[in-house]
Amino acid sequence: MNKQILMSIVLAGFCFQAQAQPDGGSISPQMLKEIKQSYVGTPADKAIRNAICNNDIRKLALNQENMVAMDTYFSNKVESKGITNQQSSGRCWLFTGLNVLRAKMIAKYNLGSFELSQSYVFFWDQLEKANLFLQGVIDTRTKPLDDKMVEWLFKNPLSDGGQFTGVSDLVSKYGLVPKEVMPETNSSENTSRMADLLSLKLREYGLQLRDEATKGAKPAALAKSKTQMLGTVYRMLVLNLGVPPTEFTWTRKDAKGNPVDTQTYTPLSFYQAYVNEDLTNNYVMVMNDPSREFYKCYEIDFDRHRYDGRNWTYVNLPVEEIKQMAITSIKDSTMMYFSCDVGKFLNSERGLLDVKNYDYASLMGTDFAMNKKQRIQTFASGSSHAMTLMAVDIDKQGNPKKWMVENSWGATNGYQGHLIMTDEWFNEYMFRLVVEKKYVPAKVLDVLKQKPVRLPAWDPMFASEQ
Repeated sequence: MNKQILMSIVLAGFCFQAQAQPDGGSISPQMLKEIKQSYVGTPADKAIRNAICNNDIRKLALNQENMVAMDTYFSNKVESKGITNQQSSGRCWLFTGLNVLRAKMIAKYNLGSFELSQSYVFFWDQLEKANLFLQGVIDTRTKPLDDKMVEWLFKNPLSDGGQFTGVSDLVSKYGLVPKEVMPETNSSENTSRMADLLSLKLREYGLQLRDEATKGAKPAALAKSKTQMLGTVYRMLVLNLGVPPTEFTWTRKDAKGNPVDTQTYTPLSFYQAYVNEDLTNNYVMVMNDPSREFYKCYEIDFDRHRYDGRNWTYVNLPVEEIKQMAITSIKDSTMMYFSCDVGKFLNSERGLLDVKNYDYASLMGTDFAMNKKQRIQTFASGSSHAMTLMAVDIDKQGNPKKWMVENSWGATNGYQGHLIMTDEWFNEYMFRLVVEKKYVPAKVLDVLKQKPVRLPAWDPMFASEQ
């Protein structure tokens, strides 16, 4: 018999025997018998099974002992006017960032309910992200398609998600306009269809650019092709979102609705007139990620909204230090960009985030014991939503008892458009805070002087950041 054939038969037999071993990792009959013993089928077991099979688990796990009247008093609170609504979109980062800016405008100019145009900034966000993708394809044109970075680019050509550096980079370049100057459209409020079409087109263009490069196209020729491609993207954006204004006339009104001043602005002159702040250098992002070393500066590669913008850079800190900055900012009537894992233990009807809201352990007969570090390491928790941190309730010893955020899910959602969170929930599920430098201690600012630890674009902690 041929030696190779004999060896193949021996190896095949060995593999079959290994797979057939009762302790080889599969579920054996004996093991299955032991597993089945976990469910006895007592009357109590049957009652729980019947209840779960026919009801929402959250309703069954709702902790009645935690349903006492909710305390809505806050010792320190930044006042706001009007709740925004991002509708069916992932633009919470944009709504949150603009809510931070509009709160300052409302306070400074005694405005009534007022919003900045989210659609205007979103238009430029999508165009800049399209350019970021196409230029990324050009920059990696010599790498194979299965290269990790090339693969990541084609998996993520465009999204409606983001973070605060996107707000600062976009607003500093394109300015701002009031919402009535460029209102929402169906596509801005329901972004998925537009995003699908844009992503499909961008992937097509990405392959086209790589093909041109393979055929010897020089950088100047690729840049020309990219410009033509962005022209198509621009047209698609106009058809979905409208034409972004280059000049407009706006009348400022006071809180009672009385006209105060009428001027003609460009988006940049409006930004300079009413915000006039260095958004790029005046804010610091801090994060609580116990799975990584504290007092270190981190940067996420290619996590930006403009090709010529800044990568997302942050300082990782213990949660207690983040709380002190937040308290200082709120006491000085300054809201903050805040992100968290909002879906965990949320009672949306009450607008309460509390780890005691649901007693899953009693219902399921098993504890869920991972800590924050372990949940991050196993992808069980991560930042999913951005909101505006605006209030804290402090006890006599100066310790926070609870917090409140202004949300962007509409005025009828949660507690009058807000969410209240216990301090214990804050510890477990808050992740990021953007704070003005004047509220940041010198030792934290010193950390920013470090050379950042560069994390890859596909780091799972930031795959769906907000």
